Amino acid sequence: MSVDNNIFSQNLSSKDFAKLKDFIDESCGIKLSENKRSMVEGRLRKRIRALNLSGYSEYIDLVLSNGSNSAEQMHLIDVITTNKTDFFREPNHFTLMTEKILPYLASTFELGTRETLNVWSSASSTGEEPYTIAMVLANYFGLGGNFNVFATDINTAVLQAAKKDVYTEEKASDIPFDYKKKYMLRSINRADKLVRFIPEIRSKTKFGRNNLKDEKYIVPTQVDIAFCRNVIIYFDAPTQESILNKICSYIKPGGFLFMGHSESVHGMKLPIRNYAPTVYIKE
Repeated sequence: MSVDNNIFSQNLSSKDFAKLKDFIDESCGIKLSENKRSMVEGRLRKRIRALNLSGYSEYIDLVLSNGSNSAEQMHLIDVITTNKTDFFREPNHFTLMTEKILPYLASTFELGTRETLNVWSSASSTGEEPYTIAMVLANYFGLGGNFNVFATDINTAVLQAAKKDVYTEEKASDIPFDYKKKYMLRSINRADKLVRFIPEIRSKTKFGRNNLKDEKYIVPTQVDIAFCRNVIIYFDAPTQESILNKICSYIKPGGFLFMGHSESVHGMKLPIRNYAPTVYIKE
């Protein structure tokens, strides 16, 4: 069906938005509030045009139809999920890692030296967080240190971007100069103003898709540190507690959980205790 060029002067109906909210909630636990409707409209327009559909209703019928168009459902989740991130976001976390947590883990468990240190970035987006973690670990243990960074996200598009590992120089401006000098490469064509990480950093960072609402996560081993920052705010309270308990089940006793500065575990029953602001140790 051909697209009416004026179709997007219309709004996403309350009925269709309700269907969409229910699907997103059931699929990945994210709660779409009414004030997100205009954002959803904007994000769906390009896709509807690309599929040559008549408008929002036809698109939602396609996604929710019997027989489930799983590829399009995946694309819808990619479009809806928010992916705001930066290198060295909330930098005091990485200072704490370097000054307190890594020395503790290295001395107590010989991690990063004789034994492998495993860190999980559970909402890795386009790769800024896991690559930051990998640089911090490399700076502490050396590029030959025994560490791995596992990076997961629900959004397949951002995972592909992270695996590609190409960033603008502007995006990399938050990375300290000495880190850039040691761990990054500039494009041969300097006019492109693009950078990427050296092979030793890329080889330490492994990406995979995880839906935090699933019963089990695709994490290859128990981890010593888990990052779950600025993601649970998109879920309701029961889902937040459920997700954090599942994440904690993948953290070794004595390991650490990092959360975003705007997030709280107050009132939740979790096997952790406070170590520093928004940083917890598993009991």
